[in-house]
Order: sequence, then C-alpha cells, then structure tokens
Amino acid sequence: MGFVSVAELLQKAEAGGYAVGAFNANNMEIAQAIVEAAVAERAPVIIQASQGAISYAGLDYIVALATVAASKADVPVALHLDHGTDLKQVEQCINGGFSSVMYDGSKLPLEENIAVTRRVIEMARPRGISVEAELGKIMGTEDDISVDEREALFTDPDEAEYFVRQTGVDSLAVAIGTAHGQYKGEPKLDFERLKKIREKTRIPIVLHGSSGVPDDAIREAIALGVRKINIDTNIREAFVWTMRQELEKNPKEIDPRKILGPARRAATEIIREKIRLFGSSGKA
Repeated sequence: MGFVSVAELLQKAEAGGYAVGAFNANNMEIAQAIVEAAVAERAPVIIQASQGAISYAGLDYIVALATVAASKADVPVALHLDHGTDLKQVEQCINGGFSSVMYDGSKLPLEENIAVTRRVIEMARPRGISVEAELGKIMGTEDDISVDEREALFTDPDEAEYFVRQTGVDSLAVAIGTAHGQYKGEPKLDFERLKKIREKTRIPIVLHGSSGVPDDAIREAIALGVRKINIDTNIREAFVWTMRQELEKNPKEIDPRKILGPARRAATEIIREKIRLFGSSGKA
C-alpha cells in the first residue's frame, strides 16, 4: 500500500469526528513502532519527519524507512514533512516521495506567509500532495516568556479566516497554548479561541506540541475541530527511558537489538494509547 495524503485522512476524520495521530519518526525502530501501533489499533496514521530528522538520517533514508514500514501495513499511512521552513527542502520532500508537507511560515509577516504558502500549494496540489500551514507561533517549553507574551503569539481568528481564504490550505496548525518539548506544568489551552478559529476557517485544525496535554483537554480540542494531533516528545520519553532501564539492568550489554527492541515496544504502546485517545482506533 502506498502513502495516502493527509488531506484524505483528515476529510474522513472530519466526517467521523475524530483526530488522526501524527507521530515523528527519527529512526527505524520508531518508524516500525508507528506502523505496528496503527495496525494493532486498525487506525489510519501519519508518519512525520521534521527538518531535524531529515538532517540526521537523510531524506532518502527517511522515505525508505517509511515506505518499507507502510508496505507492511494494511491501514492508511501518510508521510508528512513537519515544520518545513525552507522552501527548497519542502520542494525536495514533494519530489522525494512525501504525500503531505507542512510549510511553517509563522515567523514571517502575514502576507509573506500567504505568498510562500501559495507557492507550496502550487507545487504540491497537482501531484495530490496535501499542504498544512501554520499561523501564530507555537513556542518551545524552554522559551522563557510571560503569559501575556505567550498569548500575543496565539493565532488570531480573524487572521486565520483571511489566511485560509487567501491560500486554500488543506489544514491549519494553530497556537492556542501548546508548546514543543516537555512541559514544566500543565498547559492551559484557549478553547474559546480554538472555537472561533474553527468557526471562521471551517477546515481541519492541527494541534502541535500535544505531548503532555491532559487527556480531557485533547478530547475537548477534538470536539472543537482538531483533526490532526502531533506527538513526538512522549515517544522520545518512552523510547529513551526504556533504553536507560535496559542499560541499567544489563550495563555490560553490547547487543543494540536487546536495548532497542524493548524501546521499540515501549514506543508502540504509547502510540497505541494516543491512537485510542484520539478516537481513530478502528477507523482504518
């Protein structure tokens, strides 16, 4: 089975009132875990690769890993570029086998973000490749900014309406209080803002920085129109902590398979939990 576009998966999620999990893969074991979890849960799934992952593993390796993993699956699998900020790299992903790309022009002035997003859509859409964009700035948990400063970075509902109308983008990542990385406390999401964005744009909304967001908040976000939810940190935590445990139990172990195998199983389990939370289990 080849890759499907994220737009196709999100249209079905829209009709079914659930969200599709988008999980970042940095190596073979995590790519395997993503697909194994999706198959076990009978769920559609999105394998994501960030610019960092592509820089680390290489574009060809990422595509090859995801392609082989998807070929083992009898559920829909998409391959998506996460947070592409370099137009040349976005184009390489479009040409290199990705079925979906995210162009992140959130740090640009609004009109420039619109103009570049349009260029990405012009490249992607004739090839059946979907496009996600971002409006508002989703910070990292390590960014030391005040509550007022953080709120100033949130997505403006009126700007979101204008942006979607000007670009025709397939989905929109919004800033409503989530952050990338490990949270120091419990994140507080601006659901009223999310509701307004959804009412004004009427397209699938994407929630980034969702690791560590309480389950009840995730469910409420889905009820308000979030259809794609990104998870990376939780997978890293499960994977690396399990590796550490294995090394602590067997400090003289030199067989990588005996360390990475349990880590892969731990990643699979956390991904299965998220799939069930998102409501996409059984939706393949």
